[in-house]
Amino acid sequence: MAEPFDPAAHLAAPQRWFEDFAVGERYVLPARTLTEANFAAFQTVSADNHPIHYDAEFCRERGYPGLLAHGFQVLSFTAAGAGRFPHEVAHSLVGFLEQSSRFLRPVFAGDTLYPALEITALVAQRTTGVIVMGATIHNQKRELVLTGEQRYLVRKRAP
Repeated sequence: MAEPFDPAAHLAAPQRWFEDFAVGERYVLPARTLTEANFAAFQTVSADNHPIHYDAEFCRERGYPGLLAHGFQVLSFTAAGAGRFPHEVAHSLVGFLEQSSRFLRPVFAGDTLYPALEITALVAQRTTGVIVMGATIHNQKRELVLTGEQRYLVRKRAP
């Protein structure tokens, strides 16, 4: 006979607490090829109307091969929600504290982006801890186009 179903046990990943993490753990996020449809969707969400992101002729007149991706659009590919991390901290996550980024190279429609997060520091506190993750995005040419950092506040396991 099958065990009774328990919705609380229906998890996408085993639950982890602050002390379960280690510096050096990597979260590879799905690669994505940016399309003009992505640009249109981002314009709708951001309300950004600068022609460098949405007018191909404006871009070509300035020497670009096509539409230039908005920095925040590129940054959005580092969202931890695209990987397993948020499933691992579903019960221990207190909040997303901060994020910083540097945009190192232009990204255009047609580029494929390869984002990853890596735990670079663990800052223990009394009942919680901060998980610091380095964020990187490379393009199909193996060029680093973005670096950054994200910080998450996570509970420690209850004694």
